Amino acid sequence: MPAHAADAVVPAPSAPVEAKNSTFVDKHPDQFSSWKATSEQSERSDALGEDPRMVILWAGYPFSRDYNKPRGHAYAVTDVRESLRTGAPKTAEDGPLPMACWSCKSPDVARLIQKEGEEGYFHGKWARGGPEIVNDLGCADCHNTASPEFAQGKPALTISRPYIERGLVSIGKPFDKASNNDKQSMVCAQCHVEYYFSGADKAVKLPWDDGTRVEDMEKYYDTIAFSDWTNSLSKAPMVKAQHPEYETWRTGIHGKNNVSCVDCHMPKVQNTQGKLYTDHKIGNPFDKFGQTCANCHTQDKATLQDIVAERKAAIQALKLKVENQLVHAHFEAKAAWDAGATEAEMKPILTDIRHAQWRWDLAIASHGIHMHAPEEGLRILGSALDKAADARTKLVRLLATKGITEEIQLPDISTKEKAQQAVGLNMQQITAEKQDFLETVVPQWDEQARKAGLLSQ
Repeated sequence: MPAHAADAVVPAPSAPVEAKNSTFVDKHPDQFSSWKATSEQSERSDALGEDPRMVILWAGYPFSRDYNKPRGHAYAVTDVRESLRTGAPKTAEDGPLPMACWSCKSPDVARLIQKEGEEGYFHGKWARGGPEIVNDLGCADCHNTASPEFAQGKPALTISRPYIERGLVSIGKPFDKASNNDKQSMVCAQCHVEYYFSGADKAVKLPWDDGTRVEDMEKYYDTIAFSDWTNSLSKAPMVKAQHPEYETWRTGIHGKNNVSCVDCHMPKVQNTQGKLYTDHKIGNPFDKFGQTCANCHTQDKATLQDIVAERKAAIQALKLKVENQLVHAHFEAKAAWDAGATEAEMKPILTDIRHAQWRWDLAIASHGIHMHAPEEGLRILGSALDKAADARTKLVRLLATKGITEEIQLPDISTKEKAQQAVGLNMQQITAEKQDFLETVVPQWDEQARKAGLLSQ
């Protein structure tokens, strides 16, 4: 695999990246106020509380501690700070996660990459970025705010993360050659993509060298023998899908018909003076049906909502079937290890588990797949179900050779708390350490940022 330094490089902007979003309120007041309104999207939804099976699937990985559904862009920094996944580091060198975990949270990332270079930015642990990455996802993430075009009120779209440009080049879609319509989706792809951390410096890389479909990325990861973690029950080497909306959108009817992210999530609306502007309160297209769906669809809102609800229900039902199979497979694999199974006996089984869960995860981590590509979502989940069934069939046969013919009984995982206990998590300690971190370390980060002039006053 080529090193990221050898790939295409995006020239740095001539002027320093300005990460403070409030800097641009005077020139772009409507866009700023609508972006600010993403703070209204404040509801926290505990995905593990709704579906404790995922604790088992992610056993041994930080997602088993904490997984909330996404909120508005205004919470990007807050949520990554408060997530139990990022731990409770006391110093800039403490773990558990690398600097790369900030990469889609703030325009300060673009500022630091420009200042330190990619190698400098990615170096070290997540806590090193605490006093530096303090402004919520905003203007300079997607716009060249230093350009004359932006000053004149034009979008001046840009890719502020060089690793995204390299990913686009790898699929034959360089940003500088793209149409404005394509660029409107590419800037969203700076965050809404699958990625992994590569090399000793844990640099962000997109696994697109073989393509962007689930099988293409699976092949890529298998070829380089990459895994994010080893499931603590089954000992399967796992890959955690992130948020591959761009990849799944490309396979769906909207992507194939060149309907961009902006068309559905950032429509043109009128201000109080009747002037059109792009709404930056990114949300559900049905919230502004007249400016989004109705531009293409002839059905009324209720009819389309019913169609989407049916697709979402179908995906949800298949998702749960896959999870049930995977939960059993992880515990059955543990029973096989405990009964003396060898690595050679387990390898094909663990590969099936890895592939099944990767496909399940990619489908469900793309939160809008029932809108973006419902057929692809069902296809991916169907293949995940097949592979999970293959793993369990092989496990039944292997367990029989070890003298185990009874069904492997599962512990009580009916709630998030019981599932976390079943995988050995001390949530009381983890939560207490996090609370102490939020009360002692985070205020120090903010004070350092204010003194350095990085935060708006």
